[in-house]
Amino acid sequence: MAKRTLASVSVTELKAEINRRKKRIHTLVRKRNRLVQQLQQIDTEIEAEGGAEFVRMSPAGAGRKRGRPVGSGGGKRPRNDANLADSMASVLSGKTMGVTELSEAVQKAGYRTTSPNFRTIVNQTLIKDKRFKRVERGLYTVK
Repeated sequence: MAKRTLASVSVTELKAEINRRKKRIHTLVRKRNRLVQQLQQIDTEIEAEGGAEFVRMSPAGAGRKRGRPVGSGGGKRPRNDANLADSMASVLSGKTMGVTELSEAVQKAGYRTTSPNFRTIVNQTLIKDKRFKRVERGLYTVK
């Protein structure tokens, strides 16, 4: 059977196909909602039996909000009085430091972070911010 081109399909046929697909979407959404309710009931039963850690392993989209996985840590993000670049500038004023040394000094000065790769963030800030000048390889100061 030869394929039909879009030019050979009438507007009426296109509208009928669109309506058919819309009905199918509504049917699938209703089915999905029923399944989500069933999963939530099962999760409640699992938790009641003491298996809350197994509920956390449930697949994303199974009745819970998308985003960070349950139990992935995180928590509240620390708030600092000054942003990272300002903190770095105050620590670096009148000094020349390497990236690792600077990242440790900024944290000792009171900048809080939960980043596992804070040194990399400090390095990126040194490169992007115009206040910092590269003295030589790996050493920076404030302009």
